[in-house]
Amino acid sequence: MEMSENNVEFKEPGRLTTWIKYLLYVQVALALIAIGSNLMEYQLLTDFQNGVYFNQEMAVADAESNDKRQQIIAFSYLAVFIISGILILKWIYQSNQNARYLGAKDMTFTPAWSIGFYFIPIVSLWKPYQAMKEIWQASQNPNNWQLEKAGPILGIWWFFWIANSVVGQVVFRMSRRAQEISEIMNVNLVSQVSEVLSIPLAIVTWLLINNISNMQKAQIEGDVEKAETAEDSDLQPAK
Repeated sequence: MEMSENNVEFKEPGRLTTWIKYLLYVQVALALIAIGSNLMEYQLLTDFQNGVYFNQEMAVADAESNDKRQQIIAFSYLAVFIISGILILKWIYQSNQNARYLGAKDMTFTPAWSIGFYFIPIVSLWKPYQAMKEIWQASQNPNNWQLEKAGPILGIWWFFWIANSVVGQVVFRMSRRAQEISEIMNVNLVSQVSEVLSIPLAIVTWLLINNISNMQKAQIEGDVEKAETAEDSDLQPAK
């Protein structure tokens, strides 16, 4: 098997992808919980706006209860998002290295830059997609990866990533200015859009990771099979 210039070893993605899968499942579950919690908050805000509460103490108690519930969900989601994000970046780095080990030459993106572009403004709008596309191509056909076409799931994944990121920024900016009940209700509605988008994003992210990992495993297993076949033929007595 041809080694890369860096002489790195192939890293089996199985354990890493399993952790990512479970964390993405948790993300989906938390997103559904957050949607339900936001609906409850929206109803509470509607009651405040319509003057349903006649007892101030009860209104304050319900507001505090709502805030605590929302904070717990938000912190839980943030923790899972950060952990899964770190593991996904690790997977991207590892997948880039694996593609090189499998024989892919002249790749534009190094393992480090394939994750580094996520943190650079402006270029983060397209460079991470290009890096992932290159990993897909090199995983599908390491020897002639430039000729391969990217799977349609890549475009779907990037659409939901950009959409969710944009809506998340809108929520952040709106929440900083929101003071009136009507403004907080608008933040609530946009937050629900973000949570809805995060569900297909998590699903498509897992499908993308699983597809690339399976392609790389098929490549390495094929090379091992070829090596074993060659070894068996060498052991056969000469006629």
